[in-house]
Amino acid sequence: MFFSIIIPLYNRPQEIDELLYTLTKQTYTQFEVLVIEDGSVQDAKAIVANYADQLDIKYYFKENAGQGFARNYAFERASGDYFIIFDSDILVPADYLEIVRNYLHEHQLDAYGGPDAAHESFTPVQKAISYAMTSPFTTGGIRGNKKHVGQFHPRSFNMGVSRQAWEKVGGFILTRLGEDIEYSIRIHENGFKIGLIPEAKVYHKRRTSFSQFYKQLHFFGRARINIYKHFPKELKLVHFFPAIATVGMMVTLLMNFIYPPLAYILDFMVLLYFMLIFFHSWFINKSFKVAFLSIISSFIQLTAYGLGFIQDLFKRVVFSKK
Repeated sequence: MFFSIIIPLYNRPQEIDELLYTLTKQTYTQFEVLVIEDGSVQDAKAIVANYADQLDIKYYFKENAGQGFARNYAFERASGDYFIIFDSDILVPADYLEIVRNYLHEHQLDAYGGPDAAHESFTPVQKAISYAMTSPFTTGGIRGNKKHVGQFHPRSFNMGVSRQAWEKVGGFILTRLGEDIEYSIRIHENGFKIGLIPEAKVYHKRRTSFSQFYKQLHFFGRARINIYKHFPKELKLVHFFPAIATVGMMVTLLMNFIYPPLAYILDFMVLLYFMLIFFHSWFINKSFKVAFLSIISSFIQLTAYGLGFIQDLFKRVVFSKK
């Protein structure tokens, strides 16, 4: 099996350097790499050129149109039997391609997704953010690495699509705001088989600060409504949980001023929840600092997503604005 690894890039030369280095360590070597510079001001042409003698790599520069259309640009130029899509902010374990190849030979998936984790080299903030996005105690834990929450939708930080599926379904029709979910829904609706490869994990840096993380999760909340506008049946009860939690925290804060007896109960429930986050993160990460930061990241994960979801729910559904 020959893989085409597709990496859209926008103003992140340092990230692509670290990602490409991990690709030089792959135990399975039947692959090419296509880097699509999506109108960056800080381009990575020189960095990519440094790997020309280590990888079968191609570099393209195009006008900025967003990550979804950058991937389409690569699909049309790829040579592989299977396209693997990575975000530029990941690191790839050395046995990743070997794991994927073996799994696909056994299970014959037309598209797949894999989970993510924190690398030991990540900062405490990055590890805390990773915890919030993978924990079983946040809705982030549902995203991209659970089998039992409805139809599985691969996420574009770690996603594969067969050439056969692409030739029938085409590429992305959205360039952002849930473009990967929309694409996987169309793949599924065309009769192709999609699945999770649990061992095909990548190390996902995500964001380096809580302010960036807030913006990203607010965007994710809005993206869920964008998916609903295309596929109304894909809006499930679980997608409302962050919004419900956000409203619940607002009510809890308000009760402290309006009705303290009820506030004591609500405050205790919130405290109990965040203590659960703290001790679970401490157990997972073996770090008091990361455990404390995980409380902050989990709070942001819920409220930022919830506020973005509520914003576009009212704007685009209730008031029907485009």
